[in-house]
Amino acid sequence: MTTHGPRFLQLADVAEILNISAAQAYALVRSGELPAIKVGGRGQWRVEATALEEYIQQMYAKTREFVTTHPLGSGPPAEQIAEDEVEP
Repeated sequence: MTTHGPRFLQLADVAEILNISAAQAYALVRSGELPAIKVGGRGQWRVEATALEEYIQQMYAKTREFVTTHPLGSGPPAEQIAEDEVEP
């Protein structure tokens, strides 16, 4: 298997790639939504690069499904969408 980067990513790297906070990345792995492992004596989380790519592809599929089942004009008001995208 040929890779173009490290096999495992730190949560800070995951957060940067997904453009989310470190707390949100931690929540994704703690919930099991994003597969990860704990390594080392301090139990630091690591996400395999291929698992992150699979997660991203799953989110694209879920988004396509959402867009298909909620055509433009039948979803939440624009104000609600803007609120949903704001990080806590």
